[in-house]
Amino acid sequence: MSKPLYLKAASIAVMFAMGAFQAAHAQTATAPAKSKAKPTVAEAERFLNDTESKLEKLNLDGARAQWVAANFITDDTEALATYFGERQLAASGEAALAARRYNGLKLKDDYARKLKFLQLTLMLSDPKEREAYAAKQAALQGAYGKAKYCPTDNKEGCLPLGELEKTLATSRDPAKLKETWLGWHAQSPSYKQMYTDYVALSNKGAREMGFADTGALWRSQYDMPPEAFSAEMERMWQQVKPLYDALHTYARHKLRQAYGPDVVPATGPIPAHLFGNMWSQSWENIYPLLKPATNAGSYDLTKVLVDRNTDAKQMTQYAERFYTSLGMRKLPDTFWERSLLTKPRDREVVCHASAWTMDGKEDVRIKMCIRPTEEEFKVIHHELGHIYYDLAYNKQSFLFQNGANDGFHEAIGDTVALSMTPDYLKKIGLMEAASAGKAENAEIGELLQRALAKVAFLPFAYSVDKWRWDVYSGKTQPADYDKTWWQLREQYMGVSRPAPIAANGFDAGAKYHVAADVPYARYFLAHMLQFQFHRALCREAGYTGPLHNCSIYGNEKAGAKLWKMLEMGASKPWPEALKAVSGEERIDGSALVDYFAPLKTWLDAQNRQLAAAEAAKK
Repeated sequence: MSKPLYLKAASIAVMFAMGAFQAAHAQTATAPAKSKAKPTVAEAERFLNDTESKLEKLNLDGARAQWVAANFITDDTEALATYFGERQLAASGEAALAARRYNGLKLKDDYARKLKFLQLTLMLSDPKEREAYAAKQAALQGAYGKAKYCPTDNKEGCLPLGELEKTLATSRDPAKLKETWLGWHAQSPSYKQMYTDYVALSNKGAREMGFADTGALWRSQYDMPPEAFSAEMERMWQQVKPLYDALHTYARHKLRQAYGPDVVPATGPIPAHLFGNMWSQSWENIYPLLKPATNAGSYDLTKVLVDRNTDAKQMTQYAERFYTSLGMRKLPDTFWERSLLTKPRDREVVCHASAWTMDGKEDVRIKMCIRPTEEEFKVIHHELGHIYYDLAYNKQSFLFQNGANDGFHEAIGDTVALSMTPDYLKKIGLMEAASAGKAENAEIGELLQRALAKVAFLPFAYSVDKWRWDVYSGKTQPADYDKTWWQLREQYMGVSRPAPIAANGFDAGAKYHVAADVPYARYFLAHMLQFQFHRALCREAGYTGPLHNCSIYGNEKAGAKLWKMLEMGASKPWPEALKAVSGEERIDGSALVDYFAPLKTWLDAQNRQLAAAEAAKK
């Protein structure tokens, strides 16, 4: 399954530019009349108050339009999303241009921050270009959502992504895996030109606001210059790269044992279709091939959920109870009335998991086609992390109703998921005490499964936006989209395309977040932050054992520490929010390394043994 997505309909100026498509009422924010007189602080404050109020009012209708477009995929709803999107771009753009008049004034911190936020957007002054931009953004999402692969020998007809993902997850036939992988990646070239045109319009809008390109605009949201953010991403990657390298080496040995040397090379990148996931971003599905040879725990949460006929609402209620155990409130009644938790039988919907705040107050929702699996049990805990963040900061003013940075929003639910230990599962009745025995390698098996999701994901999350930054800067031209995409994937992930690059290919577009233009660095940051949060909250709870065994379930002291940070929203620079929960001001990969330290020791020993055994065969 692809990564869940947070769609915050309320954060207009920043999130629209960040690619989370939003909608707007036909009304637009109005710029103040031009004046030769120098602007004053009082004038700036009035402008910001009025603009924020107008943008807040624009939000609800637009949020509803986007919700309908995602839940009823038709030409009409796509047209409505386009209609509202064009007006949203106009509103945020006009506000951004007007805000530039007040640059240089000595404003109070809150007002200065809001002035900056208003300008973190793109602006297309030509109404036809705004309409074209919104139309392409809606059409790209629609094209991705409707895409299907139609194998010639399939009696059931064409297959949507969800069915193709099942094949990648369960099949051990390399030929079938390759066919399925290639079948899905053959769909995205149909909208490559549309994406290319969209990039050009996006860049034009970013440049109108004074940014070098859209990638530079994206990197400017992190309270530091764009080039400094790029350097920080590389620094964090280098902190965790040795752990990833050990995991990759171990995976190669085990995949060679499973598929043979003709399929898996002894050196160089590994074919991407063998990792159990359409994008090789998560390797959990090949755990049966990689699990420790002896005594590695056999507990299967998916089987327990299925055997108990756990439905979508019950899955969500389990997640809600985790948050309330920390002292947080119950979800509003409207959450249960308005969320989409199961796939409708009568229409196409975007099943990609997402959390929504509609009005910046109590109307929060989930859109997710929940199945009773271990993975989706974790995902729903993740999605409610977004929802509780929304509820925590809903007393902040409109422009501060967002995460400290977008990585924070993604990290909250994943922090909670790190507490889904055997002890937690026993407390909520999903695991018998006998199932959580401490047999040799049992904990290693659990850590390996988590690393296949968390550690394997890191270079993918990093390389997606490195590719996009090059696309937006013009360093990578459309003719080289696939060439650069696979260069980065080989460099950072050590995976290769299962077949030669296709003419006019667009493999990057086979990923939702590329087609929908959702920045991906947030997920890389979230994977770093969640371990840093987890370590800090475990300390707050008084826990002193191995980090991977800690669960904060039921600890209201840790919950209060977390809630204090959540309430801040985006009102302060993110290092201050990080300090509020962890005492640290820099994102630090050492917490992730600490968490997986026992696994790293085990992987190094296994790799030495496996390499020696393979050498002995020669």
